[in-house]
Amino acid sequence: MIDFSTNPSQYKHWQLSFDGPVATLAMDVAEDGGMAPGYELKLNSYDLGVDIELYDATQRLRFEHPEIKSVIITSAKDRVFCAGANIAMLGTSTHAHKVNFCKFTNETRNGIEDSTTNSDQKYICVVNGTAAGGGYELALAADYIMLIDDGASTVSLPEVPLLAVLPGTGGLTRVVDKRNVRRDHADYFCTLNEGIKGKRAVDWKFVDELVPRSKLMDTAKERAEEFAKDSSRPADAKGIELTPLKREIKDDEINYSNISVKIDRDGLTAEIIVRGPEKEPEQVAAAIHAAGVDFWPLAFAREFDDLILHMRTNENEITTWVFKSEGNADFVAAADQALIDNADDWLVREITNYLKRTFKRLDVSSRSVITLVEPGSCFTGTLMELVLAADRSFMLDGTFEGSNIAAATLQPSEMNFGALPMCNDLTRLQTRFLDEDDKISDIKAEIGNDLDAEAAEDLGLVTFIPDDIDWEDEVRIAIEERASYSGDALTGMEASLRFAGPETLETKIFGRLSAWQNWIFQRPNAVGEEGALKLFGTGKQANFDRKRV
Repeated sequence: MIDFSTNPSQYKHWQLSFDGPVATLAMDVAEDGGMAPGYELKLNSYDLGVDIELYDATQRLRFEHPEIKSVIITSAKDRVFCAGANIAMLGTSTHAHKVNFCKFTNETRNGIEDSTTNSDQKYICVVNGTAAGGGYELALAADYIMLIDDGASTVSLPEVPLLAVLPGTGGLTRVVDKRNVRRDHADYFCTLNEGIKGKRAVDWKFVDELVPRSKLMDTAKERAEEFAKDSSRPADAKGIELTPLKREIKDDEINYSNISVKIDRDGLTAEIIVRGPEKEPEQVAAAIHAAGVDFWPLAFAREFDDLILHMRTNENEITTWVFKSEGNADFVAAADQALIDNADDWLVREITNYLKRTFKRLDVSSRSVITLVEPGSCFTGTLMELVLAADRSFMLDGTFEGSNIAAATLQPSEMNFGALPMCNDLTRLQTRFLDEDDKISDIKAEIGNDLDAEAAEDLGLVTFIPDDIDWEDEVRIAIEERASYSGDALTGMEASLRFAGPETLETKIFGRLSAWQNWIFQRPNAVGEEGALKLFGTGKQANFDRKRV
């Protein structure tokens, strides 16, 4: 089992240090520290374990270190920055592992960019040696790239000519969409094994600045301090510790404090029950800070994040996730109101952004999502996003026979109208009702109101509202049908349907890039017996099928 939980005392591959408002993340990958036997992580090449540590570090920089306003990413090794994803690891990994590895790595780099946009924590990448493939893609996630001017160090994306695959973590998109490199220059660059260095790298916008070796880190600290001056992060605030999660995995059950999962392996289904707060959550900033990781929205976000990563990586045969909820809807509404009322507080801002990123992680997961709104549920505000994120939702019209639990309701809150956008920069309501602002206004008018099944259906918030007589059969048939279809076809269909509206850098990476890479990773040119990934490093020439498909 791959575990995504770690902390700085367990890091094998990163060194984290602090100097006033500036933190430095130095990459020092342990060659013998791979997640699986059969490869060595030479030249700061990385596997999933390296990126799990990077993700943990970026999360801690946001929550535990509010005083950090700029982050320098560099290499602790001399004359090499990062050789990218380890090729031997890719060549021996299953298709599912390769795709999940690329997806998580993309999400981590998107999170770095989100730190800049929403946390006022800017990143500088100091490329103090050669940066190839995923190494340069890591640099591209930063706001500013500095390249050592030593006459030898280059940046490159050599995947097409060397490996017959694509740069897997957004390199193609960021080069043209983020750094505004000309298409012809990008085409030349992406078919050049050795990469680009020196003045041309600056002139063509692949890096921002060339610096001699003798001045490299001093100049980097100067730039970091310049960025820090414009940051709104508090210099004297105290962070909160991201303590280890309480999680128990036993047989076909997974239990957290606020989430429980039951896995039906025959049905290829996981039933995921989210529990709302047990008491009214803290309402003022000071109390939220005092509660720390026990503040329900943060506790839920951390557990949900960990669960998605666990299920995507370790349970890839469980293809349908069925969401339910239970608890006091008023307490969920109160938690949402606390986030809205204290939105200017740095910690509350981080919690809201974490919720946003975690729901985005759900959106891009290649699993069918079905949400069931039953009596006793608490799909209010933030948790109503689980209804809006579903590929299909069912809400019971009325109550179950013989039960004294009141009929299910939905309740919108302000959190549904801007705080939790998808990768397309639209809310899930805007994505659902594309260019239908009047429908969104009708729903917004219901903030704080309990909506029964008929009202929810009239407003377009749920797919179907069976009564007690039809409920069991309709839900069962929907879940069984899902299990009978091709998982490949469902993945493609769901990804195509989930992101209506404008295309963004993120949707290009998770839609366009992921789709192509998913396909290319299975082609003989890449992974066949005579494919480039299989033969890389052997001295043998790949035997390509030259036909275009």
